[in-house]
Amino acid sequence: MEVITEATTSSNVLQTLSNQMADAVERAGRALVSVSGRPRHPASGIVVAPDQVLTADHVLEREEDLTVTTGDGRTLPAQFVGRDPATDLAVLKVPDLGGAPAARASAPARVGQLILAVGRPSSEGPMASIGIVSAVGGPLRTEWGVTLERYIRTDATPYPGFSGGPLIDSQGAVVGVTTTGLINGVTLAVPAEIAWRIADTLAQHGTIKRGYLGLSSQPVQLPADQRAGWTHESGLLIVRVEKDSPAAKGGLLLGDVLVAFDGQPITDTDDLQALLSGERVGKTVPVDILRGGALQQQHVTVGQRG
Repeated sequence: MEVITEATTSSNVLQTLSNQMADAVERAGRALVSVSGRPRHPASGIVVAPDQVLTADHVLEREEDLTVTTGDGRTLPAQFVGRDPATDLAVLKVPDLGGAPAARASAPARVGQLILAVGRPSSEGPMASIGIVSAVGGPLRTEWGVTLERYIRTDATPYPGFSGGPLIDSQGAVVGVTTTGLINGVTLAVPAEIAWRIADTLAQHGTIKRGYLGLSSQPVQLPADQRAGWTHESGLLIVRVEKDSPAAKGGLLLGDVLVAFDGQPITDTDDLQALLSGERVGKTVPVDILRGGALQQQHVTVGQRG
């Protein structure tokens, strides 16, 4: 008769967890490729459609003579489709890729969640590093001056060549795409929901539209007696309006305080940048401002950043 001790129970739990993580890497590895797009070591990529690979933009130092190596050892030519330096994501088309796309996690990453960073930096097979989600933040202003809605940080070790590979949960589903190309080489992950949305847009259009207003602003506090009925405590003071810009054409003036954009409250510059998204480029949207102690609404047609 087997005697079940506390040590035996702990060992069984650890073994179960170990097997679960190994299974997760195996599942994710089926949709994980190695991407050769630079002279140095390859990077990683995620199969997001039967003929498409999502990878990190900064690992593609050329747009021709690209190849991917699959988990079953095939090296295939890849066609450059599009890139978005602002989120450090790019899409490749691989006609003979085949196989099932990676599964995307059904829920956003949570702080403290156990995850694995996975990559295929060589043809020898996948590599993995375990950790937790140490932070979920955002908005984040990237080196390109564009605001990323959310980002994930992890203490899992990103080995060389992991950029473009996934962060996965215990079931092998992708919670984010690992990259070191957003903020001075710091390892972050673009949440899967955002990454898949960017990939879809790149596959269709090859680029991401981002809007601009042509103004400079700074956050200001709004005393209660100067809000003209506005309920929030801060806004953006317009300190410069470019000549012939969308802001100028929309009637915005130096000294106006911008408090809402397309119906969304604005309390700092990151709020505004996050709302200048692709679907608003070229559209005329309402802009609420405080001017001369009164709350007014102007209408501005969002321009496209060149």
